Amino acid sequence: MEKERYSFDGEREVDLEDGEPMLPEQTRDDTDRGWGEHHESNDDRLLEDRPPHWD
Repeated sequence: MEKERYSFDGEREVDLEDGEPMLPEQTRDDTDRGWGEHHESNDDRLLEDRPPHWD
């Protein structure tokens, strides 16, 4: 007779009241650093390249 396999994960209690988020809002892969780039602002260049009809 083979023993029945039983997963205890279904009965495990998880406390969600600690106030900490379950997952981070942003992963490391979703950042400039995650892509191997340095954080640089290009706002000045974008403003200079702004089309004249936007003014």
